[in-house]
Amino acid sequence: MSASLVPPARTPGTGAPVLAVHDLKRHFDGSGGSVKAVDGVSLTIMPGEVVGLVGESGSGKSTVGRCVVRLDRPTGGSVEINGRDITALSPRELRPLRKDFHLVFQDPSSSLNPRMTIRQIIAEPLRLHRMANRAEASRRVDELLAQVGLRPELADRNPHELSGGQRQRVSIARALSVGPDLLVADEPTSALDVSVQASVLNLLADLQRDRGFGCLFITHDLAAVEYLADRIAVMYLGRIVEQAPAAELFAAPKHPYTQALLSAAPVPDPAEQRRRSRIVLGGDLPSPLDPPPGCHFHTRCPLATERCRTEAPELRTLPVAADPSLTRQVACHLVADDGSVPDAAVSAA
Repeated sequence: MSASLVPPARTPGTGAPVLAVHDLKRHFDGSGGSVKAVDGVSLTIMPGEVVGLVGESGSGKSTVGRCVVRLDRPTGGSVEINGRDITALSPRELRPLRKDFHLVFQDPSSSLNPRMTIRQIIAEPLRLHRMANRAEASRRVDELLAQVGLRPELADRNPHELSGGQRQRVSIARALSVGPDLLVADEPTSALDVSVQASVLNLLADLQRDRGFGCLFITHDLAAVEYLADRIAVMYLGRIVEQAPAAELFAAPKHPYTQALLSAAPVPDPAEQRRRSRIVLGGDLPSPLDPPPGCHFHTRCPLATERCRTEAPELRTLPVAADPSLTRQVACHLVADDGSVPDAAVSAA
């Protein structure tokens, strides 16, 4: 990640959440059995708040995003947007509500119609929701292009004539064209060259600050989520294992899996990098077709006990030591009620 990132200044709103996910489940049945891609996830996002969802490939984080915007229908639980339960709505019932939430895909090449011009692509949500006539839509497209840092002459080109970074900016402009209250960004920079990732992240941060929408930011990039998110939820095999304010999670991770993730993230200072203890997890991520009993992480955890192997831990709410008005959550038998926890790096040494 480029060093040109400048942390944004944000103040998340109060009141009712723009997104409330309760005990979300998404199971896929196949010949080999049922895959519990998402298995009881709960989270909220307030207006103007960015919540990062991180984890390894196969953790279920992208499936959460697809369920939130109803590209996948949940197996269980509920998804509420601005207090409205959209979990079981039909496509027809969902249609007028889709202006309130939009998804930015990982690969802009696969999400932009190659036969449409950039102007048509960005104007399409305005047309579908009948929010502007042709002239108004054209003017709005010009404004959006300027807001995402694209030259006006690109409006009449097709997606294949743009670079990857430019195409992702078009995707962001399209998603924001109708002024959604919630943006779900699923790995929005992972398909881009490293040289343009920081500029797209800075753009997202600026737009989010100026417009005040809530954002679910799905990524495996810890530097990106530290920069952009107010709160971070860590997923492992379909479940959230830790959730905390971003600064608190990076300063004092509680779950051994979170500790391992952060220990593997590079830091800019070579001296600091040499001093750090790397936690190397044994084995691969278990198959979601046959997840381990008890705590799903126990097969790779250097601290696992017999209780971890047989009893699934609950996601408990704990106080944040630095600020009693804030809370954090962790699903680990080894974390005490006061938040104290053994150091996985010591046990792994």
